[in-house]
Amino acid sequence: MNNILVTKEVTKRFGEHTALKKVSLEIPKNSIYGLLGPNGAGKTTLIRIINQITYPDQGEVFFDGELLQPHHIAMIGYLPEERGLYKSMKVGEQALYLAQLKGLSKSEAKQRLKYWFDRLEIGDWWNKKIQELSKGMAQKIQFIVTVLHEPKLLIFDEPFSGFDPINANIIKDEILQLRDKGATIIFSTHRMESVEELCNHIALIHQSEKILDGKLSDIKKAYKRNIFEVGAHVDHGEGVLNDLQDKFEIIASDYNFEEKQLDFKIQLPSSDSSELLAYLSNKVNINQFIETIPSANEIFIQTVQSKDAHE
Repeated sequence: MNNILVTKEVTKRFGEHTALKKVSLEIPKNSIYGLLGPNGAGKTTLIRIINQITYPDQGEVFFDGELLQPHHIAMIGYLPEERGLYKSMKVGEQALYLAQLKGLSKSEAKQRLKYWFDRLEIGDWWNKKIQELSKGMAQKIQFIVTVLHEPKLLIFDEPFSGFDPINANIIKDEILQLRDKGATIIFSTHRMESVEELCNHIALIHQSEKILDGKLSDIKKAYKRNIFEVGAHVDHGEGVLNDLQDKFEIIASDYNFEEKQLDFKIQLPSSDSSELLAYLSNKVNINQFIETIPSANEIFIQTVQSKDAHE
C-alpha cells in the first residue's frame, strides 16, 4: 500500500450548502501533500472528516488500507489554523496533559517533551502560562504537542502563521525531518512559496470540487507555455529584435546600449528551442537561456480563474 490516505468521492452537505462534492484524493506515504484552495473551498471540511470531527454524507475514507475508524485518530496529528491552547494553564502542565490524551504515559511524555523543548530551545518556558507567550511562541508549543506522539499522518493548517521568517524556517526544517523519518504530511496553506519549498504533491479544491491534483513537478510541466527568457551580448540589438519578431513571438524585450545587452522573453510554438538557438548562435553571444516554468501561485490563479470562467 503506497498511500497513507485515500478519499473516494467524499461528499458533505450542510443544509442547502454542499461543502464537498465527490472529492477523491490519494495521498502517498512519506510525502508532503499540499491541500490548496481559496477560502470556503472545502479544505477545512475535508480535514475535519479525516479527523472524524464530522463525517461524510457519501463516499469513503481509507487510512493505511483500512476504512477510517476511531482508533486511527491516535495515528494522526492535527495542527488547526485556529489554535486551541488553554491560555491560563502553564506550558509544561498543558503539554503533559495533551500528550497523555494522545496515549503517552506521563514518563514517556516528559521524556519526549524534554527532547522537543531542548531542540527548539524553549526549555525555560515550562512554567510560563500560555497567555504570557507571543503568538509565535504559543505556536511552537502547539507544534510540539501535534507531533509528540509521532503519528503516521500529520495535518498542518497554516503552520507558519504567527512566525517570523527565522522561526518559520526552523519549523519548515522540522517538517522536512519528520517526513524523512517516515511521517506523511498534509499541508494546507495560502503561502504558495511554502508549497514550492515543501510539497511534492498537491490538490486544488475550489467551490467544493477537486479541480487539480498530482505531482507538483508534473503539473508544472503540464502548465508551461514554451516561454523562454533569453539574454545575449550583441552590438546591434534593435536589428536582431526586428529579425526575431519576423520569426517568433516576442513577449517583452529590453536593450542596454552601453552594455550591449539584449534581454527578451519569447514564446515558441512548441518546447523545441533548437530553431531559436540555431538562429541566435549565428548572430549573438548568448549568456542566458532559461525556460520559464510557472510557479505554484500562477497555476493556482490560472486554474481557479479558468474554473470560474466556465461556471
